[in-house]
Amino acid sequence: MNIFLDISRLLSRLSNRLLPTGVDRVGLAYVERYHSRARAVLSELGYSKVLSRKDSERAFELLLGNAPGRTAIRALVTRSLVIPHRERIERAVLLHTSHNGMERLRYYQTMRRRNIRSVFMIHDLIPLTHAEYCRPGVDEAHRRRIHTALRHADGLIANSQDTLETLNAEARRAGLSVPPSVVAHLAPGVTSHKDVAPPLDVPYFVILGTIEPRKNHWFMLHVWRRLVETLGEHAPKLVIIGRRGWECENVVDMLERCSPIRGVVIEEAGCSDERLRAWLLHARALLFPSFVEGYGMPLVEALTLGAPVLASDLGVFHEIAGDIPDYLDPLDGPGWLAMIRAYAESGSTTRAAQLARLSGFKAPTWQEHFEHVDRFLETLLG
Repeated sequence: MNIFLDISRLLSRLSNRLLPTGVDRVGLAYVERYHSRARAVLSELGYSKVLSRKDSERAFELLLGNAPGRTAIRALVTRSLVIPHRERIERAVLLHTSHNGMERLRYYQTMRRRNIRSVFMIHDLIPLTHAEYCRPGVDEAHRRRIHTALRHADGLIANSQDTLETLNAEARRAGLSVPPSVVAHLAPGVTSHKDVAPPLDVPYFVILGTIEPRKNHWFMLHVWRRLVETLGEHAPKLVIIGRRGWECENVVDMLERCSPIRGVVIEEAGCSDERLRAWLLHARALLFPSFVEGYGMPLVEALTLGAPVLASDLGVFHEIAGDIPDYLDPLDGPGWLAMIRAYAESGSTTRAAQLARLSGFKAPTWQEHFEHVDRFLETLLG
């Protein structure tokens, strides 16, 4: 089987020195898995270029090694554009792990002419199901992506059963059929249990993810204000890890202008994997009050490290974590207040009960993920 990996998004973000997002981490896992026998593909606006074996190897080295200068990436891209591609390809599949370019019909048609089957990963359908949490216009753009993939992709990989069921529902609504599909859970990016010193010597909780409406930061900041009003200097700290995203002005107002939570809420936008691991390892719990998620990597990472989780009562969280976390309605202020206070206590029996349940957590692994994917690809290629 010949494997082709679209690395356009990964190279672009590396060139711009941007830290990997969850989607990028998935793409890098695919590069790590297949780089020794894969070819790289670059694409833009539906136009695509297959890199030579030598340039593919160089591209994969850049992605898996230390961050290179922009000059090295630009030289690679420029060289690839002037080298013609004429070889005959047999029994081949393209793996595209981001949503970028999924709406471009030309992309599928070109791959088909090259005799390459196109397989895309679907991370979520949130802009379709919860457009109110996204920037204006994102819903229509994502609908074009999803509907084009439903019509023209040869196969789809869903990160969860919940995502696949949502995709099936959208296909029924639009009168479209779903291509052959497989569910493959994603492995955590932060896994080492090596002991590190606590970043704080007082009780604290962590909320992890880009600050955006669906993550429910604003609600949690109001919970923290009430905690400070109730407990004063004994209130636990809240550590917000993640950059400021879009349409989060109300959260920014709380962070910058709400005096009661100043010094109690800590914002950390750029956080390395090592520092994130330290924050999670010593937290009283990870807080995950989202209104909707396609998967929930912070939940997986926290449980993998042995950190308790207080999470919204979402189907995908139950799929991944079973009955281990304590679940709450994302709008249940009194419930969150009571649970956070219980978990903040040094001898918390509620927290101890989750730690006991947590001992049975089996984290998804990339080996299991790719076992599902490889079997799917073999079936797809007959």
